[in-house]
Amino acid sequence: MPKVSQQYLDTRKQEILDGARRAFSRWGYEGATVARLEEEIGLSRGAIFSYFPSKWELFFALATADQQRVGELWLELGFEGVVRHFGEEDPDWIGAYLEVMRLLRTDPALRAQWQARNPELHQQIVAELDRQRADGPQRSDVPLESVGMSLGVVLDGLAVHRGAGVPIDVEGTLEFVRAALAPK
Repeated sequence: MPKVSQQYLDTRKQEILDGARRAFSRWGYEGATVARLEEEIGLSRGAIFSYFPSKWELFFALATADQQRVGELWLELGFEGVVRHFGEEDPDWIGAYLEVMRLLRTDPALRAQWQARNPELHQQIVAELDRQRADGPQRSDVPLESVGMSLGVVLDGLAVHRGAGVPIDVEGTLEFVRAALAPK
């Protein structure tokens, strides 16, 4: 059996994830049949499932990678960077994001698995919010957990609008959030 480079394996895996994102975005989890995944990805089921043992593992890997990317973006560019990202992001990504939210709403076991997927990243984001509060640009009369949940609601709302094809007023949204978080 010929050996292939790690770069080849990583590239192929990313191709699979990119095609799966398009399929899940368009058809939803249930509607993205193996045949549709094959068509969208451009590979056989054997090639796809040699990287991911099941459709569920493929979907979860995709959703986890997307959320990791948003979390890292938050740490690198802050909430404003994430809002700008959502305003520019490919609707295929948003479609997969919305599909994750739908599945989390309807599957308590998945919700528990999802919440446990990356506690380190979550702790880093909480620490960054805490640091920002200590530096003074955020109000301190609201519990930090409430601030985090509110910012998450804003992002979810932006995703719904973007996924529906509604234009997003990025600057207006940021102005609103800055005013809401400003010290009183």
